[in-house]
Order: sequence, then C-alpha cells, then structure tokens
Amino acid sequence: MEWLSKAMQVASDWAIPLIFISIALVAAIKKVRVYEVFVEGAKEGFNVGVRIIPYLVAILGAIAIFRGSGAMDYGAKLLAPVLAPLGIPSEVLPMAIIRPLSGSGGLGVLSEGLKNFGADSFLGNMMSTMAGSTETTFYVIAVYFGSISIRYTRHTILACIIGDLASLLGAIYVSNLFFN
Repeated sequence: MEWLSKAMQVASDWAIPLIFISIALVAAIKKVRVYEVFVEGAKEGFNVGVRIIPYLVAILGAIAIFRGSGAMDYGAKLLAPVLAPLGIPSEVLPMAIIRPLSGSGGLGVLSEGLKNFGADSFLGNMMSTMAGSTETTFYVIAVYFGSISIRYTRHTILACIIGDLASLLGAIYVSNLFFN
C-alpha cells in the first residue's frame, strides 16, 4: 500500500508540468504562435472582467449589508429551536447562508467560527465540511452569466439552490456521523 501512496505523490508532483509540456508540444506540432494566442486570450479575459464588475459589486454589497445589519445573527437565533432537533447547530447557519453567496465571505465566517469554537471542535469540523462541500452559487452565476450578458437564468438558480441544500445537508449528516 505504501508504493501506491508514493506513486500518487509522484503523479501529483508531475501532473501540472506534464500538462504544460503537452500543451507546448501540441502547439509546436500545430505551429501555433503561443505567445500571440496567450496575449489575445488575456485581452479577452480583461474585457470579461470589466463586464462582470457591476454584478460582483452588487452581490458583495448585499452580503455586507446582510451581515452588518445583524439580520443573519437574528435569523440564526430565531431558527435555533427548529434546527436543534435536526442536529443542525444554529452556530453554523451563517456559513450555510453566506457560502452560496461569496467564497471570501464564507471563508471569513469559517475563520471566525474556527477562532471562536476551535479548529478541532464539532462546530469547526462541521463548518469546514460545509465550506468544502458547497459552491459559491450566486457568485458563479454572477460571474459566468454576467460575462456573457445573460439576464434570464431560467431554472439555473433553483437547480443551484437545490444542489447547495443537498451539499449542506450532506455536510451536516457527515459531520454528525464522523465528528459528533
């Protein structure tokens, strides 16, 4: 079994360099001007960045208002009696709410939780599991749809919320199973 661990370590050490070498070889075979194509892609990336700034400002501003107003803490206290029988500590509710909105906001909530409850505590482990198993849904939607100017998302938001809910419930279940 130790040989498998060593083989996986070697494979992970060489994965990225081999991908870059492979890209360079294919480009050389196809006679692609790599630098010019790279610069063209960088220009396009810059333009996309400029187009999505309004969406990012809107979502980050909404998060700041929500946290700063105390509404999140009030909601967590209000829901505590309902969540406790389900094995969901109200202290992890801010992570469950903020993580789908913003990765940096979720990281801030996680950092605060780890400082308050401890990295090896049940709550710290549950918050870490939530952070690792969920996606920054609304941030991703703002970036991807904003970059190509899609205004009507149809069923995307509902599907993503269902996915986030499943991830959060899975994280809670696994945390209760392994850490409680």
